[in-house]
Amino acid sequence: MLTGTTTSGEGSRRGAGAPVAEAVAPTGEARERPAPVRQFSARFASSPRGARLARRLAVRRMEDWGYPPDSDTSCAIAVVVGELAANAVRHGRVPGRDFGLRLRLDEVAGLVRIEVADAAGGKRPPAGPVPPCPEHESGRGLLLVDVLAVRWGWAPRQPVGKTVWAEVPAEVPAEASAAPLSG
Repeated sequence: MLTGTTTSGEGSRRGAGAPVAEAVAPTGEARERPAPVRQFSARFASSPRGARLARRLAVRRMEDWGYPPDSDTSCAIAVVVGELAANAVRHGRVPGRDFGLRLRLDEVAGLVRIEVADAAGGKRPPAGPVPPCPEHESGRGLLLVDVLAVRWGWAPRQPVGKTVWAEVPAEVPAEASAAPLSG
């Protein structure tokens, strides 16, 4: 369920339908340039289905922000969101509690910050990726996050839980690099 979408300079909007975050200039006309910072946040059921939906909505939001699903940035976001959401469901699940996803695109810095929050504050992620046993079928998620992200970590969340975050580089979208600059 969507809890809010914010674009630079706006407050949160709440809605039950499809997430929408169109930038509108104060005069009501569409902005010529994209906002330098865009945000998206949503809550999901702490289940494998919720983790899949989080990944799909992250790719959709990146597409709305000018990054096609097959772009390097969008693919990296899909992998990182998928891994962090799967970890929140598998290791951070508390019965009756959802997990949260937040994306923050900072076009000036060229980064997308991904935050996945769960309710299990006592279960902390390792300080760094742990090499898995070759025989194990799982345990490689944080290795992927470590490779794709510029940096990642976690922080306690008040009043309960933790937030695992990663910052992924974002190339300039194809439309923005081809568009002429207006003075």
